[in-house]
Amino acid sequence: MPDQTSSAGPAVPAAEGELTAEDAKLVTLARGARARVGAVEGAAVRDQDGRTYAAATVVLPSLAVTALQLAVASAAAAGATKLEAAAVVTEAS
Repeated sequence: MPDQTSSAGPAVPAAEGELTAEDAKLVTLARGARARVGAVEGAAVRDQDGRTYAAATVVLPSLAVTALQLAVASAAAAGATKLEAAAVVTEAS
């Protein structure tokens, strides 16, 4: 079987349920975004070039945007045309 690694690290987790370093970074960024503003939800996405974007849920009287929607919008605004991965963390039940 061919080696499934790249310069960015393993293409698949080493064991089922285990995150790659890149995916663990997304979870960390999502947790940080949520914690910075005390939001219920945080999200992070990685684009085709490996750049990451993190955001927290925004709830205003006239506007509500989920953390994932905002992270995707941030990536698109920065010129991303594809997303490789996303992570959402929440305290909601």
